[in-house]
Amino acid sequence: GKTSTARALAKAVNCLTNGQGEPCNTCDMCQAITEGRALDVIEIDAASNTGVDDIRSLREKVNYAPNEARYKVYIIDEVHMLSTAASNALLKTLEEPPAHVIFILATTESHKILPTIISRCQRFDFRRLSQQDIIAKLTRICETEGITAEPEAVRLIARSATGSLRDAENLLQQMTTYYGSDIGFRQVQE
Repeated sequence: GKTSTARALAKAVNCLTNGQGEPCNTCDMCQAITEGRALDVIEIDAASNTGVDDIRSLREKVNYAPNEARYKVYIIDEVHMLSTAASNALLKTLEEPPAHVIFILATTESHKILPTIISRCQRFDFRRLSQQDIIAKLTRICETEGITAEPEAVRLIARSATGSLRDAENLLQQMTTYYGSDIGFRQVQE
């Protein structure tokens, strides 16, 4: 959800083909971002890089121009895990970011982020998907992949995922790995 959306935004602002804010998903830049090899799209796991030194290092690097892309995009996942000192160091960069840099801060716990950081960001809140939306997506996946699944089995997988499409897709994949391409309600219950 969050990281996939962040990558889609990175593609949209750096797409070589379509300057209309929509990624083409086929140009060299879109492909590089999809494959995780774009030098100018930097993903940082704040849960592992929580210290002020990590953010100071980032602050030094943001001044360098992008190598290939229009914008250097920093995706900082689990930003709520930064220490207070690291958050304050990041705040300095967010106050006056270079024109060629876009920061995307992702979190599941926005209440743990400094209010001064939140006030400098455009906020997008993600909601859990409805069970019906997940059922529809799983049904499409089954049709595309040649999987036969009882409607009640799909419904149970969707309910078990509690609004997370990724969890639902993973459960479906586990079922097909274990039971093959025919999935019944009783198998999912187990």
